[in-house]
Amino acid sequence: MLDIRMIRENPELVKENIKKKFQEEKLPLVDEVIRLDAESRKVQAEADELRSKKNQVSKQIGTLMAQGKKEEANAVKQQVASFSEKLKELEAREPELQGEVRKRMMLIPNIIDPSVPIGPDDSHNVENERFGDPVVPDFTVPYHTDIMESFGGIDLDAAGRVAGNGFYYLIGDMARLHSAILSYARDYMIGRGFTYVIPPYMIRSKVVDGVMSFSEMDAMMYKIEGEDLYLIGTSEHSMIGRFIDQIIPAAQLPLTLTSYSPCFRKEKGAHGMEERGVYRIHQFEKQEMIVVCEPGDAMHWYNILWKNTVDFFRSMEIPVRTLECCSGDLADLKVKSCDVEAWSPRQKKYFEVGSCSNLGDAQARRLKIRIKGEDGRNYLAYTLNNTCVAPPRMLIAFLENRLQADGSVTIPEVLRPYMGGVDRLIPRYNSITGEKPC
Repeated sequence: MLDIRMIRENPELVKENIKKKFQEEKLPLVDEVIRLDAESRKVQAEADELRSKKNQVSKQIGTLMAQGKKEEANAVKQQVASFSEKLKELEAREPELQGEVRKRMMLIPNIIDPSVPIGPDDSHNVENERFGDPVVPDFTVPYHTDIMESFGGIDLDAAGRVAGNGFYYLIGDMARLHSAILSYARDYMIGRGFTYVIPPYMIRSKVVDGVMSFSEMDAMMYKIEGEDLYLIGTSEHSMIGRFIDQIIPAAQLPLTLTSYSPCFRKEKGAHGMEERGVYRIHQFEKQEMIVVCEPGDAMHWYNILWKNTVDFFRSMEIPVRTLECCSGDLADLKVKSCDVEAWSPRQKKYFEVGSCSNLGDAQARRLKIRIKGEDGRNYLAYTLNNTCVAPPRMLIAFLENRLQADGSVTIPEVLRPYMGGVDRLIPRYNSITGEKPC
């Protein structure tokens, strides 16, 4: 949500930003906000003036009564009563207008960074840099669930019977590998100076409204029936919500946090939900990064965050690239965002495994997260988030890149302490040839 002063003073800039995001249907919102805001301020001014008059006139009643001027006192009382009636109308109108202003402002997208490429959708995202050499082996890499099944490591049929499409059972080596990657990610981020947190997995509606746009909420969030609670789609939601209505001393910043949580998503409108696999699912786990910082430090931390993910994947010898999100692919609250994509030897292309975002003061404005400066002045914080790793999607990249011709999967050195020292997983049969190992 933008500062109302920006909309008042720079409406054309706000409209131009809407055009850059290819959301022309939202252009009328700017003029509506300006009109309703002006009406709201007018009503507020009338109410303030009426309160002042009412207070002044009310003081006359006691004086007139003391002087025995009953009729004049009664006339003043009638005048006060009329003021009160009018004031009641104005006071009812004030929050109504403010609510209409806020409702529209919540739909107006944040101002994007000048460095963001302009384009209508993700087909216009721009590759930034590649890390590691993408390799295509001299054998055909099977579909990821076929690899998992060769280890007896996944049961989608049973998950479908229990919970429906978009769920899974991970078993044996696959379950252990999943947990090992998360444990390594936790220690990796702690080693980078981030404080480890396990947050609530449900949040109230006022936090939902503060951390995401309405379109995201509708597409993602599961509502708990009969409760003012939603299951989180990512731990960013409850991590940022932790600071709602808080004033943070500047000396305590930046707050650099890493959080583990399960994540729950409706994936409304997503493609491929009926397909076999664990790429797009309703339930997964994730190690996240969160930063709350001074406005001037946001881009510095943005670059640190995405590099952390790149370094994490490269430590397991998985090739990755970064992809700059174009204007039309940015969620409304985001100032700038990039995806980290891992190489898929099977598809011979990269696919998303993480996303890094600078949200400016959008979340802080909605949630009233402020900084107490050294001069005693309060101002809004900036918030950022990034995925360190989100298995089981990450397992796809891991298995495809570390699969050997004999069907085994090698374990990188950094992960071996979390796998009981094992350096290789041996399958029940070779997923490439179908043969049992010797």
